[in-house]
Amino acid sequence: MWTRKELKLRAKEVLRKNYWKAFLISIVIAIAECNGGSGGGGGSNRSAETLPSVLTDEVFLIILGIVVIIVIILIAAFRIFLGYPLEVGGRSFFIKSAQNEDHKKSFGFAFSGQNYLGIVGTMLRRGVQIILWFLLLIIPGIIKSYAYRMVPYILADNPNIGSKEAIKLSNQMTSGHKFNMFVLDISFIGWYLLGILALIVGVLFVLPYVNATDAELYLTLRKNALENGFCTSHDLLLDVD
Repeated sequence: MWTRKELKLRAKEVLRKNYWKAFLISIVIAIAECNGGSGGGGGSNRSAETLPSVLTDEVFLIILGIVVIIVIILIAAFRIFLGYPLEVGGRSFFIKSAQNEDHKKSFGFAFSGQNYLGIVGTMLRRGVQIILWFLLLIIPGIIKSYAYRMVPYILADNPNIGSKEAIKLSNQMTSGHKFNMFVLDISFIGWYLLGILALIVGVLFVLPYVNATDAELYLTLRKNALENGFCTSHDLLLDVD
């Protein structure tokens, strides 16, 4: 004998695997039910009335799929061509602020000529590699996201260091520090909770604290990398006035 509880538990299990597909199909069903509420006649007439409805549903799904793809492409384009330089420019701001250096051109340098191409190319490669690791398994994806975390900061120092070298250097910088970096991230949870309690907008006020702390972390890891010979001052353009 079945029970409501068993049915609901099984339904939840199915939705865990394909929730968004089920969501889209549910919208289609709701639309079809609104437009197809009138009763039919005999069997042949019912089949004739059902065919156009099926075709309409298929067309709707195709259009919906195209719209979703376009939205995804637009979001990805924004992230790649505008988001990446803005992120690196922001990291540059916090690095320079931590060192009491002029940070007025932090964003401008990220969008200038060769710097822009170097940043976009390197950050894109970093993003693709992280996604591929996450597709492999969740844990390796998280580990690699920490391993590549210093790439935007490295680009803030030298946007033309090269994608391969930037990722390699970030790996070396974070080696042996990933767990401590994770604990550092966890330490901000209390602040985020307070921000949420403050009408959620309060979370925005926590971000500068987090970003400034991350910049300090980079400067520490950069110093270690220089001392251990992972890179030189010239590699990061630290010896350039």
